[in-house]
Amino acid sequence: MTFIGQSTRRVEDERFLTGRGIFVEDVDVPGQLWAYVVRSPHAHAVTERIDTSGVTGASVFTYSDIAGLGLLPCATAVATVEPMKVPPRPALANGKVRHVGDPVAFVVAESKAAARDAAERVVVDYRPLPSVVDAAVALAGGAPVLWDEVPDNLSFRFQKGDSAAVQAALAVAAHVVELHLINNRLIIAPTETRAAIARYENETFDLFVTAASVHAIRDHLATAIFKVPPERVHVAAPDVGGGFGIKNCLYPEWVMLLWAARHLGRPIKWVEDRAEDFVSTAQGRDNITTARLALDAEGRFLALDVSTVANLGAYMSGGGPGSSTNAPANAMGSGYVIPAIAMNVRAAFTNTVPIDAYRGAGKPEANYLLERLIDLAARRHGFDPADLRRRNLIANFPYTKALGSVVDCGRFALGVDDAVILADRSGFTARRAASEQRGLLRGLGLCCFLETARGAPNEGAEIRFAGGGQVELRVGTQSNGQGHETTYPQIAADLLGLPPETFRYIQADTFQVRAGNGHGGARSMHMGGAAMTRAAREVIAKGTDAAALLLQAKPDEVRFENGEFLAGDRAIGLLDVAREASLDTYVWNLLDIITFPNGCHIAEVEIDPETGLVTLDRYHGVDDYGTLINPMLTLGQVHGGLAQGIGQAMLENTVYDQHSGQLLSGSLMDYALPKAADLPDLNIVLSGTPTNANPLGVKGAGQAGAMAAPQTVICAILDALAPLGVTHIDMPATSERVWRAIQAARK
Repeated sequence: MTFIGQSTRRVEDERFLTGRGIFVEDVDVPGQLWAYVVRSPHAHAVTERIDTSGVTGASVFTYSDIAGLGLLPCATAVATVEPMKVPPRPALANGKVRHVGDPVAFVVAESKAAARDAAERVVVDYRPLPSVVDAAVALAGGAPVLWDEVPDNLSFRFQKGDSAAVQAALAVAAHVVELHLINNRLIIAPTETRAAIARYENETFDLFVTAASVHAIRDHLATAIFKVPPERVHVAAPDVGGGFGIKNCLYPEWVMLLWAARHLGRPIKWVEDRAEDFVSTAQGRDNITTARLALDAEGRFLALDVSTVANLGAYMSGGGPGSSTNAPANAMGSGYVIPAIAMNVRAAFTNTVPIDAYRGAGKPEANYLLERLIDLAARRHGFDPADLRRRNLIANFPYTKALGSVVDCGRFALGVDDAVILADRSGFTARRAASEQRGLLRGLGLCCFLETARGAPNEGAEIRFAGGGQVELRVGTQSNGQGHETTYPQIAADLLGLPPETFRYIQADTFQVRAGNGHGGARSMHMGGAAMTRAAREVIAKGTDAAALLLQAKPDEVRFENGEFLAGDRAIGLLDVAREASLDTYVWNLLDIITFPNGCHIAEVEIDPETGLVTLDRYHGVDDYGTLINPMLTLGQVHGGLAQGIGQAMLENTVYDQHSGQLLSGSLMDYALPKAADLPDLNIVLSGTPTNANPLGVKGAGQAGAMAAPQTVICAILDALAPLGVTHIDMPATSERVWRAIQAARK
């Protein structure tokens, strides 16, 4: 039986739905203490005095206690114009706080309530300083300075591409369109907030944590913070209730928990509440871009010029600089033939929560700006939006993009054709007329997307025969909702000819999984699946030699089929061979090739011009993710990404007060996440072209929805508003923002 390609229900869902999932908050250990963090109420201030004299029954730690610890590192290498300026980031503020929520003191007590009560008795004398929350303002002369070592707030400049060629093309182009775009900052708000339990026993640090990329976190803790060998740091994650990238990095709380556990000699638990999450967990997006697209008279793209100001927040988070540099560079130009592209990025420190990787990490921004430009060019210069895209989409493969990425395969123009049929674009005129009869505006947005799926290169996988008929799959990638407990056994079942229930999936434990690059970049099936495939093939090769001896045959006379080794009329099962010879296999698979999931999406909206209320009425898409391991799970990933992309387009916006730096959208009362009622049926058809970049032919689907939805929805809104003269709107297109745009156009 073939298991790859089957829409098998997730095996892990049974325990989640019956309350048997294991999350950090569910676990308590004997003798544990509880921690609570004292956080700054100011966006920028000097901490002149921290008075703990009123605290009883608890331990309070400040920067002076941990001054000898290492600093939180920035793990992302970026080829900047000048060396990147990375100010020191200790686990607790050292004399100055730089954003609301900055950790100032770490309180440990016998219970969670006692720790909170003790924290309220810590008195901090702050001397407030001027703050800046807007990246462009931070780079303007006279703005408040966050760091003495960065007097202009500029961390780095990043440039890529051929600027001279771009300028030459702009000078001779028949058409040039330009947009100034804001990619709004997002609060991620995963279902499970951050939490951890720390222990120090037998000279070993142990962190049980709601996180992803446990090996990277271990390495940072060992080498950068505690200066001990990695084998003395154990990091493991149980079930994780969503992460989307922001749980991949090292946080100050992880450092303090381990330090305090060693200092006090007892385990310590910490569970973040939702209010803390809003002001301390990394946030996403937040940049301002001016972009220009040059076209010839027939509408062929000539050049793309992109200038971005990126907001880093108050500190350089581990993956923060990559979200505005390396990641968008790989995706810049999307799936189109654009001979010349130039990027110029300036990254600023501001008095806001640090930015890190969030679902797509720069690639949604790259797709958004180009699709907005294409739609503007079509509207302004009389091109059909679908035809303009077809004319410029990559048709010959492999295609080397202007910034160096090599796209190996795809059906880009055919995807547009299929989407047009799927969405019944020809019937849109009648649907628009029907909306108008009800006093509503109707618009259609048609946009493409290109994802660059790989994340960190290289991955490890181990197949271990555990006895009792069980086979362990130990993989260095990590699931926090993607369904790996189902998909990896499907792959192994296909390769090794054993039922999926034979396999036990093990992840996210640095003592059980030798190495791994974790979660991020839609990499798991591409990187981890490739490593698993290689490991399975080595198991079969080992088994062939062992089976030859057991079957009294030559190795070249033995073949492997359906879980058995066959030689003539003699046969022996794989599990039987494993009982007689060691077939355990570990591989570290070297693979740095990027794959390119892609698609075309079409959205339709209705707008009430009197109130600005936008209703997303229809959403269709045709996507290419290569070989599908489990189509049902693939669609689940896409739908989740679409919900987040639609949320960014229509609802979500992180708002800081421009003067005080206070987070005004500091709770779910003020920050609007999308609900089921905000979404129409998401009609996505999967039509893939397998890639040769890995042995499975997979391309990765985890981030695609968040890359496709923002521009598709905004272009539909602008199409609806075009008859009123509205030509531009920034995300999120809330009813108030749409209403104001309508009123401004009517004046």
